[in-house]
Amino acid sequence: MTDNPMIAFRDVHKYYGDYHALRGISAEIRAGEFFSLLGPSGCGKTTLLRTIAGFEDISSGAVLIDGKDMAGVPANKRPTNMVFQSYAIFPHLTVAQNVGFGLRRDPRSKAEKDKLVEESLEMVGLKGYGARAAHALSGGQRQRVALARALILKPKVLLLDEPLSALDRKIREQMQVELIKLQREVGITFVLVTHDQEEALVMSDRIAVMFEGEIAQLADPETLYRRPNSRRVADFIGVMNFLPAKVTGESGDLISAEVAGLGVLDVSTSQVSAAPTGDSAAVGFRPETLTLLYEGQQASDREAAGTIDEVVYYGDMTYYDVRLDGMEKPVRISMRNVFGRPVLDVGTRTRVSWSPGALVLFR
Repeated sequence: MTDNPMIAFRDVHKYYGDYHALRGISAEIRAGEFFSLLGPSGCGKTTLLRTIAGFEDISSGAVLIDGKDMAGVPANKRPTNMVFQSYAIFPHLTVAQNVGFGLRRDPRSKAEKDKLVEESLEMVGLKGYGARAAHALSGGQRQRVALARALILKPKVLLLDEPLSALDRKIREQMQVELIKLQREVGITFVLVTHDQEEALVMSDRIAVMFEGEIAQLADPETLYRRPNSRRVADFIGVMNFLPAKVTGESGDLISAEVAGLGVLDVSTSQVSAAPTGDSAAVGFRPETLTLLYEGQQASDREAAGTIDEVVYYGDMTYYDVRLDGMEKPVRISMRNVFGRPVLDVGTRTRVSWSPGALVLFR
């Protein structure tokens, strides 16, 4: 991956009649990057992907690929290829015929084309599947065929429109890892559209979170998860607890806040989602950043008391809904189930410990 942009959006707007689907998108996607467009249905992520492919014209602005403005360049002339959500596999063709479909007008000999097909199938783990009927494949295998068909043309950019959404959870997780490895091997730019936050966090070098036709935050997965720039982004990426807070003062790079259920805290300005405005605020934290203290265990930093309202056991993890003293609504806390650590019952009084560095102050 390099810092040079493979794709650049320059103030891109898209209208469908009166509907403003894309609202001034400006961003860059680096060469060799695994980049994800993440957001809820209707946020504009698929529309933005289709402007790269050339399937959608933009109303204003510019889309550049490898430094070249794509205005007026049709989809079949762009250095891109797309894997669709439905895979678009031809059921009446064999696997090899599907993969080699894009080469049918290529001037190379049949032997050269056959070699390219075999290389592409081997790349996606389907060596020896060429003669198999496409309709006899599993969902995961059809997804691999779609990838091989897209990669055989050696595009500069591979566009992925929710390609894993039709797979069951176990196969989907396996394909996520395989796609990461494949992208590193071929070294081309992958752009993924997904509404699945976990999928985006697992697979991406960087993620653009979109709402209502705009990019709300563009960052690497860790930054998005640990330091979201708004409450809306925080609420969309994973699980985030929110407690009402009141800012009581500022001194240097510290902001003092009175947080419901946790008391008075000092929070670093690096943990503030936006410039301070007024004293009304909220503090957010992830379930794994708070710890339940067991009998005889001492807090490493701060602690508060509460009661367990609900327990959800997942095998490797247990999720507790803990109602902090003085609070009506519980917060979610996750604890890894290690040997010798008991699972607590509903109604148990407990103590909760946390580090101020785990908190985000939203203004």
